[in-house]
Amino acid sequence: MYVPGSNQPIIVLKEGTERSKDKEAQFNNIAAAKAVADAVRSTLGPKGMDKMLVDSIGDVIVTNDGVTILKEIDVQHPTAKMVVEVAKTQDAECGDGTTTAVVLAGEILKQSEDLIDSNVHATVITNGFKMAAAEAVRVLDKIAVNVKDDKMLKKVSMTAMTGKSVGGESEHLSDIIVKAARAVEDKGTVHTDDIRFEKKAGGVISDSYMVEGIVIDKQRVHPRMPKAVKNAKIALLTTALETQKTEMDAQISITDPMAMQSFIDQEEENLKKMVDKIAASGANVVFCQKGVDDLVQHHFAKKGIFCARRLKQSDMEALAKATGGKLIGNVNEIEAAHLGTATLVEEKEVGIESMTFVTGCKNPKAISIVIRGGTEHVLDEVERALVDASRVVGVAIEDGKVVAGGGAAEIELALRLSDYASSVGGREQLAIEAFAKAMEIIPWTIAENAGIDSIDAIISLKHAHEKTKGGANYGLDLGTGKAADMLKLDVVEPLRVKVQAINSATEVANMVLRIDDVIASRRAPPMDPMSDPSLGGPGMSGVGGMM
Repeated sequence: MYVPGSNQPIIVLKEGTERSKDKEAQFNNIAAAKAVADAVRSTLGPKGMDKMLVDSIGDVIVTNDGVTILKEIDVQHPTAKMVVEVAKTQDAECGDGTTTAVVLAGEILKQSEDLIDSNVHATVITNGFKMAAAEAVRVLDKIAVNVKDDKMLKKVSMTAMTGKSVGGESEHLSDIIVKAARAVEDKGTVHTDDIRFEKKAGGVISDSYMVEGIVIDKQRVHPRMPKAVKNAKIALLTTALETQKTEMDAQISITDPMAMQSFIDQEEENLKKMVDKIAASGANVVFCQKGVDDLVQHHFAKKGIFCARRLKQSDMEALAKATGGKLIGNVNEIEAAHLGTATLVEEKEVGIESMTFVTGCKNPKAISIVIRGGTEHVLDEVERALVDASRVVGVAIEDGKVVAGGGAAEIELALRLSDYASSVGGREQLAIEAFAKAMEIIPWTIAENAGIDSIDAIISLKHAHEKTKGGANYGLDLGTGKAADMLKLDVVEPLRVKVQAINSATEVANMVLRIDDVIASRRAPPMDPMSDPSLGGPGMSGVGGMM
């Protein structure tokens, strides 16, 4: 910046600051968003490929779950981070459709490049996109189908798991998910957080099963404790059943051997009092979040009390919710009223290891799913698939509406929005047409990832939607490469997944397009203490750096 009538520059920004303005800033931001979309694009659809992610310490994740990929990769560009937030929001709201939302956002921005080049103002483009998104939601609601029964929910679950690494077991797993979702439903709301997933390597995926209760990946601490306890009274302790340590360092000087024995006896007596206090409350099962002393284990075994130790905080909270027990921080304050109840607490072998099953809980909405699989990587991916499936089934139960999958909804939107654009007029019409064109990226990518010619697929779908009765439900059959009724092929998705994906993609696209100036301060390099006099370097006055 220069002073008028003078060649003297005015320095506003500090040295090293990078700045891009107008079209340069917009195109840079669009390029960053497109790069994020391209990173997950190949994972979209039933034939999508997986990504292998290796972190800095060598841990490996193999997945095609969009939000997992974007969370794990270290995105630096600020606009790219905004697009990653779209995936996170989609996952939080619906549990599925994360890749769709990101790919859609990238394509909407790509379509807007030609409009910016043609000097259509960003405000006009964003207004057009808002109008298009609102119309898209209206169209989706019109073509949505009501959920009639659990068979439809099973189809929703199987669609969500298609393309995931669950082998051919999506039908078996979907039966489990629908049953679990119905179990945690309360007045039309599905609390999917109440569904717990416990992984145990070994067996095959089809060995996975549901338990009406809580499964804890722990076993009893002493072999002489009972393996099963009926009519369990459960104490949930957050404190250690060990000799307490002092808060400060202290030393005890003992000169007499008898005094030493007396000291040990006193410690043992204190531990026995703990056991007696717990037994007096009526508890016959103890779950402890921290350690349990060997002597305490011995006394528990003598009294026939089942005990497991070092449980996770989440396990303790789940047990408290399921059994109606209270978390106890001080053994001396334990009372019968604090205890939880269950019909049966039992240690069972799962594979080569043992797990503790708490069934017949006070709260019947306590549900656990035990996941089996050959390796840890398989287990992790199956868990991600089941979590997504449980969320979409929950959403379908709550909203009661689904739409056809396989790109059917997107092609219908592309056609209907093109008709809507011509009725709007003005420059916003151009933005709505661009938005309609962007919708085609979903069936295009599904076909591309399946090795089908994308142009032929889009033409086939458009023809089916325009010329066929009930054409709004026609999507891409990847077996034949032709258009087919997705409702008959059992490919359905919750309405909310589509609506959220379109709204989130539109919002982030509009935010990116409205940025016309990017000012980035360069981070100062770490300072060398030997070059700075104030840090004791050679520049300090006085001999040897001393005043």
